[in-house]
Amino acid sequence: MQTVILILGLLVVAFMALGVYAGVKVIGAARRGVDRTITQARRTVEDTTLRAKSLGQVGVSGELAQLRLSLRTSMRATQEALQTGVTEDASLSESLGLFQRLSVHGRELDDELKRLEREPDKTTVSSLLPGLKERTGQITRSAESLRWAARDRARQFADDDLAALNVQIDVEAGALRHWTTATQGPAPGQHPDGSAARSQGPGHDPAEAPGPVRRQGQERGRRQGHGRGPGDGEGGAQAITAADPRQQTAYPWQKAARPETTN
Repeated sequence: MQTVILILGLLVVAFMALGVYAGVKVIGAARRGVDRTITQARRTVEDTTLRAKSLGQVGVSGELAQLRLSLRTSMRATQEALQTGVTEDASLSESLGLFQRLSVHGRELDDELKRLEREPDKTTVSSLLPGLKERTGQITRSAESLRWAARDRARQFADDDLAALNVQIDVEAGALRHWTTATQGPAPGQHPDGSAARSQGPGHDPAEAPGPVRRQGQERGRRQGHGRGPGDGEGGAQAITAADPRQQTAYPWQKAARPETTN
């Protein structure tokens, strides 16, 4: 009985610990979600404010707002491109590390530009603008270089995969149409090598001719065989010596030859 009570107590303690752990995790996830939402809302408000200042204000304040807006837009686009690409291409992890180092300089420049917006001495701020523009251009060019390199790499991989897929599809389509190559043959009146077959001529073998030509030759041979007599081995002798009427083949429509009588 004591063993059962001990086991039940351990189970209760385990469930309580598990509940506390799950509650802490849920609270932490909710807090991170709230912080992320607040950060995104603050970023959206700042971007909208900078865009309004760059369009509505002139002079030093408008130029500072334009620099901050271009810097933040370029850095955010590069960060999204690299973080999205590193999940599919592990080689972008080094590029992501370089961007994190670049982000340190970008945040420092953004903080400096933000402080200069509240600076009352506009003459001093105006003298610093050329250097600030140069630093902003260097950071944005580096960020854009990383971003476009990652996009070009992803597009090249997609093109290579598409080309390989097209080759495989062509091979598979040819295999599915295997009967087309099996049923193709030489056209009537042609040899397999493509040359035209001659029905007559020296050295022509009727057995090698295609089906229609061979049948025509056999029919012609049978007709010639019926028209010859026993002694028709030589064509020249038949043309010179007259044929004996008694040795010719009799047909039903011919009259029988009368024997000659001598007086």
